[in-house]
Amino acid sequence: MTRTRATRVKKVPLWRWRHNPLRRRSDRVEAWIVLAAWLVALVGGLLAGLAADAGMADSLAARRASVHSVSAVLTRDAPRGPTVTTAGGSGDTVWAKVHWRAADGSTHTGMARVATGSAAGASVTVWVDNHERLVTSPPSPLEARLQSALAGVLVVFGTAAAAAGCACLARFRLDRRRIRAWEAEWERVGPQWRKKMNG
Repeated sequence: MTRTRATRVKKVPLWRWRHNPLRRRSDRVEAWIVLAAWLVALVGGLLAGLAADAGMADSLAARRASVHSVSAVLTRDAPRGPTVTTAGGSGDTVWAKVHWRAADGSTHTGMARVATGSAAGASVTVWVDNHERLVTSPPSPLEARLQSALAGVLVVFGTAAAAAGCACLARFRLDRRRIRAWEAEWERVGPQWRKKMNG
């Protein structure tokens, strides 16, 4: 009784970079594609992530610098009862009319989010831009830091995924080209082998 043993093919590290008479031009091209993809994913992704982080941090800092908080007064009682949670505020706040005095002494009015059931005349803090228009409150320094860091991380992964996708597409096209070349070669050599085997 014979015992068959599965033979393992030993993988040679960096075989595409070593001199080998069987190495095809497409193997060298594939090696460069893989190397470029790794460089773009690692170095390019890191640089793009750092740039995105810095850009987002600068943008949020500029936004924070362009607004300021002022003390405003409710002109009438804020509504009570059920409220709806929205992207612009939490469920325990409602829109109410407020007025405030600007630094130049002019009076302004507008709609701002205040706590439900607040009484007329209550003091609330609102955020306005340099033209005394009501705006949403800017993110705190910690929130801004988290947002910019998240943007940087997303860009790192996005860059790496794009590099990997491009490399896979290029390798797929190389594989198709190699298969076509192999088929063409077999069409040329195959009949000769059949003659030898039949003869």
